[in-house]
Amino acid sequence: MTGVLQKTTLLIVALGLMCAPALFAQQPPVKVNVLNVCTPSDEEQKEIASALSRVPKQPLFSQDFEVARGRSSLAEAPGFLQAGQSAQLSDVSSIAISTVQYSFSDDGKSMIETLVLHVRDPKDLVQLSIEDNASSVTTAATMLGAASPASRIKLERFGKSSVVLARCSGSEGGPVPDQSAYEALFSSASSILAKYRVALNARRTVPGELEKVAREARPAGKGAATKSHTVTSKPATQNSQKQ
Repeated sequence: MTGVLQKTTLLIVALGLMCAPALFAQQPPVKVNVLNVCTPSDEEQKEIASALSRVPKQPLFSQDFEVARGRSSLAEAPGFLQAGQSAQLSDVSSIAISTVQYSFSDDGKSMIETLVLHVRDPKDLVQLSIEDNASSVTTAATMLGAASPASRIKLERFGKSSVVLARCSGSEGGPVPDQSAYEALFSSASSILAKYRVALNARRTVPGELEKVAREARPAGKGAATKSHTVTSKPATQNSQKQ
């Protein structure tokens, strides 16, 4: 009986060793892409500039739109578009945008405003997003009224890694990186964000929607809610034309 158990044990071990290489061989390779968001290359700067320059500056939306609001208790931070009648035309064709998504988040410590433009027929560029942020020591109405400048630009590309340009501060007491070469890109992104903020009537809609969220979440006799509040607007758009 002992001899049988020994043979059985050896057989199981042998099968395990034979199967182990096959299991390891099935593991997909791990690829890590490191994004240089503080100092993108010249080629990446050209891609960002090209995408920003082709966004219609005076959008004309269709009547369809969606507005969503809600609270998040996460422990960690979390028709088509065409130019308006008064827009000036250029020789560079605009991006064919299918939808424009605007979101505003307030987690009690910081506020983040994000504009995302989704490309209708993605070939290389899938979507362009522009973001700005401010401390929650101020109000959403004050931040929107001050037209905070863009602090992050991101290109999502089809089959390629993303291209990102972000405002950077010194790390671990080090000096702040010189980003003067990218001011034109930040300025262009800020201008687009400001125009779409007006087109979407964000200065009026966002503070009102955030107040509704806080009021609905506020227990009787208690202060304002402290969890994250998010307002998202996703209007449908019309056909894209040149600027």
